[in-house]
Amino acid sequence: MTVPVSVAHLITKLELGGAQQNTLFTVAHLNRPRFKPILITGEPGLLDQEARSLAGVEFYQVPSLRRPIRPITDLRAFIALTGLLKRLNPTIVHTHSSKAGILGRWAARWAGVPIIIHSIHGFGFTRYQHPVVRRTLIALERATARFTTRVFAVSKANRRLGIELGLFSEEQCTVVRSGVDLAALRRTRVDRATKRWALGLHQERPVIGMIAPLKPQKAPLDFVRVAELVHKAKPDTQFLLVGDGELREAIAAEVRRLGLSDTFVLTGWRRDIAEVLRCLDVFVLTSLWEGLPRVYLEALASGVPVVGTRVDGAAEVVQEGVNGYLIEPGDVHGLADRVLSLLADPDTTVRMGRNGQSLPAEFDIHEMVRQQEREYEHLVAEYTCPGLAAGDSRRQVEQLGR
Repeated sequence: MTVPVSVAHLITKLELGGAQQNTLFTVAHLNRPRFKPILITGEPGLLDQEARSLAGVEFYQVPSLRRPIRPITDLRAFIALTGLLKRLNPTIVHTHSSKAGILGRWAARWAGVPIIIHSIHGFGFTRYQHPVVRRTLIALERATARFTTRVFAVSKANRRLGIELGLFSEEQCTVVRSGVDLAALRRTRVDRATKRWALGLHQERPVIGMIAPLKPQKAPLDFVRVAELVHKAKPDTQFLLVGDGELREAIAAEVRRLGLSDTFVLTGWRRDIAEVLRCLDVFVLTSLWEGLPRVYLEALASGVPVVGTRVDGAAEVVQEGVNGYLIEPGDVHGLADRVLSLLADPDTTVRMGRNGQSLPAEFDIHEMVRQQEREYEHLVAEYTCPGLAAGDSRRQVEQLGR
């Protein structure tokens, strides 16, 4: 009987984000006769309990693995991860997010893991950082990539940039989309009037919405400023912001300052995103950088046109004038103008929404899992010897080669 290949997915924090949700979906849906899923996370997150409840998935938490760069804490996390991986002895370590991607890959190397994979859900370095910090992070990525077996990028844009910066070779990186459940989103039905009422919205007035963690990367204060401009031109418009995070209080204060309290709803985190999307007329995302925003896929599959920022892989799903519009990051006037043009032309809004539902299969979450499995199979065949038990470590591979 074939021993399942042990695959350890490692991510910094299980919050309500695309990378986190897709990682949970992957470990829950891997082909069990062929793969044994392990999930390792760091600091506490909203999805920890969900991770613990996944049947057949081994779950481990390393609390010292945290997002802020703190050398002493990071060293503790590295030591803890290395010890854990030595004990678990997985055939594959697959890391996600920047901090887990660096510490996790180095720990995997020290633990003797044969196959090390990293998924880029957007780079940890950005043009908004201090040049010294940015150069340091790029150098660290280059050094870590030297012993990384394979890199998955969620967008072609991230793959191109990584190659240009010398982070990895063309052969080392392949595109694996951050998928969504296209069929489930397309078949979602909701009583729009009832749901809007439950969300605190008027059922007859247009609703502009954004769904995102409330952190600087997503620039949620820009959404508030877009709301101010749209409201001035079309006072009956309502605005819905779904999410939570460090900028929540600043957003609430700005909403009050701009006199939008009666028309702006800030919900916090929600798990009924498919139903919420059905209540929107236009979806907006104001991100400053991304890999490929998973929420774009959710909005389009739900039949909602997108007005967002032209970041990284956004143009790979949002087609200008077909299913939405893309504007440069920070251009709140441009975003507001596009929103107002859609509100002024309901027929175009409906047409763009229908166009968005025709996303290709490469963006389906089930295809995402199957593609990862194919990559795993290929790498296991390449990096282990015929007849070797799938769970054996690199040390055993090397012994056979002597």
